[in-house]
Amino acid sequence: MEKNLLNIILSDDNLNEAYKRVHKNKGASGVDKMMTSDLKQHLKEHGQEIKEQIRQRKYKPQPVLRVEIPKPGGGVRLLGIPTVTDRFIQQAISQVIGPIFDEQFSDYSYGFRPKRYAEMAIVRALELMNDGYKWIVDIDLEKFFDTVHHDKLMRIVSKTIKDGDVISLIRKYLVSGIVIDEQYHESIIGTPQGGNLSPLLSNIMLNELDKELEIRGLNFVRYADDCLILVGSEKAAKRVMERITKFIEEELGLKVNATKSKVSEPKDIKFLGFAFYWNKYQYQFKAKPHAKSVEKLKEKIKQMTSRSWGTSLDNRLRSLKYVMRGWFNYFKKYLTKTFCKREIDPHTRYRLRMVIWKQWKKVSKRFSALQALGVNRAKAWEWANTRKKYARVAMSYIMTTTVTNERLAKRGFLSMETLYNNYHI
Repeated sequence: MEKNLLNIILSDDNLNEAYKRVHKNKGASGVDKMMTSDLKQHLKEHGQEIKEQIRQRKYKPQPVLRVEIPKPGGGVRLLGIPTVTDRFIQQAISQVIGPIFDEQFSDYSYGFRPKRYAEMAIVRALELMNDGYKWIVDIDLEKFFDTVHHDKLMRIVSKTIKDGDVISLIRKYLVSGIVIDEQYHESIIGTPQGGNLSPLLSNIMLNELDKELEIRGLNFVRYADDCLILVGSEKAAKRVMERITKFIEEELGLKVNATKSKVSEPKDIKFLGFAFYWNKYQYQFKAKPHAKSVEKLKEKIKQMTSRSWGTSLDNRLRSLKYVMRGWFNYFKKYLTKTFCKREIDPHTRYRLRMVIWKQWKKVSKRFSALQALGVNRAKAWEWANTRKKYARVAMSYIMTTTVTNERLAKRGFLSMETLYNNYHI
């Protein structure tokens, strides 16, 4: 590969595009507290100086701010937040070297690549299952982003990138350090999640795994560090698990999580939020949202309909609309009308009715609101003074016949059933 890549990375066109993407993506500030809204002025004042420092190999990236993101099932995910300036530079690097490496990547790698997305990986997995590859080697890489070996990674990068200045700059980002609770720590291994370069670097490292699988003639599907290998028998699957685990740990220097990695049939797999099942009527494997994905959605709905959240109903409904649409768009091709109508919507409306009952709060407000919704005076007064708990009231006929599905929709509630119907018009 040509040796003047740094000039392309630092070209005005490439830097302008990098700025637009970083500004559009927004994101939290890093250790220097600079916001994305401040980047334009910062580059006006210091842009030339930064470029010159990079050319002379004097530029020093700032440490990455480490934060912990709680996982729905417990535990935390470690996320690294580079400064806005470093996100801008990383983006500029990625824009140039990304297409170079993308040409080398496997057709069965779908994560963090242009014009590829999770659904393509699900389609590929289903094709293989329905072709008779019904035993799955599900390999879980233990804290992948935190265990990448720098020297191994840079050796792989150097096979393609011959510009020493670019190699030097990438390595600086790997060893820029981490700040945890205002304390600096060296980053001896790993590529912190959250950096603009991290997804590309992870694909570069795991492309070595893809090549090994292809050499062995194995069928697989990979999305970032989620990898399924599909074979025809349990015996073959156990053999593949043993040999590929050895390759990953000895050749790539990564760690396979023995407790989470497994050999199993499709029904026991969770992949990219999906579950797989055998459809006895169509006589083939199909996909659907995994139970954990459904529970995660319900937990999000619960948070946004929490009675302790002091916000307006309109704001809740806007937030719900955003979440419902995003979840639906991800799973839409694998949802049924029955699921949308009976699994999600009743649960959401029930919680909204609890919120509305609490917002009415005072007896006088409940009395007038129920009357306005068509309840006769005596019954409105009776229910306005009820001592029943919120949950009992929300499920009662007095709320379900007044705060109806139609009224909630007019107020702005976007149901999963509506999304389904609109998609299938």
